[in-house]
Amino acid sequence: MKKQDLKSLSRKELKKWFQEKGYPAYRAEQIFNWIYRNGVEDFTAMKNIPAELRRELEEKAYVNSNLALEEARYAGDGTVKYLWKLEDGHFIESVYLPYPEEKRYSVCISSQVGCPMNCSFCATARGGLERNLTTGEIVDQVLGIQREISGEEYGLPGITNVVFMGMGEPLANLAAVLKAVEILNDEKGFNIGMRRITISTCGLVPEIRKLADMGLQLVLAVSLHAPNNQLRSKLMPINKKYPIEELLDAVEYYINKTGRRVSFEYILIDKVNDFPEQARELADLLQGILCHVNLIPLNPVREFAYERPADDSIDRFREILLDKGIECTVRQERGTGIEAACGQLRHLRNKG
Repeated sequence: MKKQDLKSLSRKELKKWFQEKGYPAYRAEQIFNWIYRNGVEDFTAMKNIPAELRRELEEKAYVNSNLALEEARYAGDGTVKYLWKLEDGHFIESVYLPYPEEKRYSVCISSQVGCPMNCSFCATARGGLERNLTTGEIVDQVLGIQREISGEEYGLPGITNVVFMGMGEPLANLAAVLKAVEILNDEKGFNIGMRRITISTCGLVPEIRKLADMGLQLVLAVSLHAPNNQLRSKLMPINKKYPIEELLDAVEYYINKTGRRVSFEYILIDKVNDFPEQARELADLLQGILCHVNLIPLNPVREFAYERPADDSIDRFREILLDKGIECTVRQERGTGIEAACGQLRHLRNKG
């Protein structure tokens, strides 16, 4: 009999599972509390659960981690890059990004093993897609990082923000991602506010519209990276299927449905998409859209020819957008010296 991964169940699903097995529903609440409020992964440590029930649960379910920490790299700015080994031998990555002065402790997590989107500047894309992550494997990244960063007391400092910008395309694994979001947002789980959860996408138009219809108040981040179809198709093959016009139609549908501002991610690549005329073209493209542009200086990958632009090019690009009325910021660069770009550690481990 295959055991049930309890971390792949929302609190509502967990209560239903307990009731179907003939257990009181309140026991599910207690288990949920042990996992997410106390970081406990061993039934025997759950002292308010009767010993007989703990033994029965060990036969039918598990809460132990799906991930084994393979490697952690620490940067001087506090950033930590984690490489996790899954039970099937695959590797995924997560990043911890602390901003203690703002009382913000963010994690960037993966949704797939590899990625099928084949963006030309992304290390994850080199190996293609292996498989989707389960909800339990997604949630486990947050649990694992919380345990790693906690001091003497689990949950301190508590993770405040979750960003689905790690390995994979989150909207291509939408069901598992949304269930993970439900668990992370649950007031009896991590209790992370919906507006502190960001889902990134390279531009899967039908899934953006589906997400819009759900009316969730999370943050949608759209990877744009080019101001026109010709360049975007070169950088991001998904643009051939869903060109910019269709993508922006879906984004405006999302804004109208949710009332939420959308973030556009724009990786600045030296002498590729960082020219002043491209900044002006981008500003014209986004006029009238409730949005914010997040400019991201490229985190170089050894095997790729792409380079990070000079600081003056980055500043010039930003100033052009601001002058044309487009809200934008340059993302603070973190973890450059620890292979923190998406997929770098996994790629190095797979090569070895």
